[in-house]
Amino acid sequence: MALLDLAMQGLAVFGFILFVVLWLMHFMSIIYVRLHLHKKRSEVKQPFAQLAGVSLLKPLKGVDPNLISNLETFFTLDYPKYEILLCVQDQDDPAVDVCKKLLGKYPNVDARLFIGGKKVGINPKINNLMPGYEGAKYGLVWICDSGIRVKPDTLTDMTNQMTEKVGLVHGLPYVADRQGFAATLEQVYFGTSHPRSYISANVTGIKCVTGMSCLMRKDVLDQAGGLVAFAQYIAEDYFMAKAIADRGWKFSMATQVALQNSGSYSIGQFQSRMIRWTKLRINMLPGTVLEPVSECFLASLIIGWAAHHVFRWDMMVFFMCHCLAWFLSDYIQLTGVQGGQLCFSKLDFAVAWFIRESMAVQIFLSALWDPTISWRTGRYRLRCGGTAEEILDV
Repeated sequence: MALLDLAMQGLAVFGFILFVVLWLMHFMSIIYVRLHLHKKRSEVKQPFAQLAGVSLLKPLKGVDPNLISNLETFFTLDYPKYEILLCVQDQDDPAVDVCKKLLGKYPNVDARLFIGGKKVGINPKINNLMPGYEGAKYGLVWICDSGIRVKPDTLTDMTNQMTEKVGLVHGLPYVADRQGFAATLEQVYFGTSHPRSYISANVTGIKCVTGMSCLMRKDVLDQAGGLVAFAQYIAEDYFMAKAIADRGWKFSMATQVALQNSGSYSIGQFQSRMIRWTKLRINMLPGTVLEPVSECFLASLIIGWAAHHVFRWDMMVFFMCHCLAWFLSDYIQLTGVQGGQLCFSKLDFAVAWFIRESMAVQIFLSALWDPTISWRTGRYRLRCGGTAEEILDV
């Protein structure tokens, strides 16, 4: 009995610690979003004409309905000195024709097309980017996924964050306004749960970076071995960021979000993506096994039980009130990340939020069940530490 009482007291203490940590994360992310995102800088950090040259590396595979419009936003950037390095693995990829069309439409833009890639490891994105990286002529490299769209001043915003001690500038991942419930589900996730963890980590000094849109110092990457050094990993963005941080450089977040605008999406694709990301986190960071307790419903149960055990409060009443407070804070954060009016109703938000929160534990258990991942055209078996091996069909 004494042992059981001790265990229950320990669980109660854990519940109260969890309550404090999670609500600190809520407040940090909400405040950061309101103070930092979508802000026009009143001061000019450096004259426009003197902004550093940037080599944009664009990995491309396949075509979706939004690809050409997304890519075109990079050809119309308002920036004095940059080059676009379009990288396609296969000659027969329909993305080649899209690239050639844009190259013909914008002959005055410094842009080149690289076809064929270079096999240096298991990571298909790195293999695809290698010729472009080797041909880059500027000291800053901007790796930006194919589904991202930008504003004319996006690159100016990012280079203005690249101050003397900063080695990497990244954008908070978000989703463009699109039609359909799957798009709403994605937007709710990238406006609530994801930024809460992403921003809280960066505010507290934990290097948390996704590679959707990253501006980096090329000489620092070269000191770490160049792109080749990261070809053994699937989550190359995490290890590139780690290598830059290990060399004493700071990170900065752009005031504009990294706006994903893929023309191909569904609830199934969203689930698969979340499961893949969870698998990668589990293999890179063992502490990820505690991730489910940071989700609304499970956290509310644990905290509600702790409140009942210590204060004799009604557990279910506390659970409902805690979930409601979480729901409202998520809505406040989402509107801040959006930076304007949402394209869906409050009812749509409520439904998408409930479904996303209900999926969280199932996604985590699915990630634990199978250590292999499918990405692009390959299947990979993950190893502890973040490395992986390709599974070849015999």
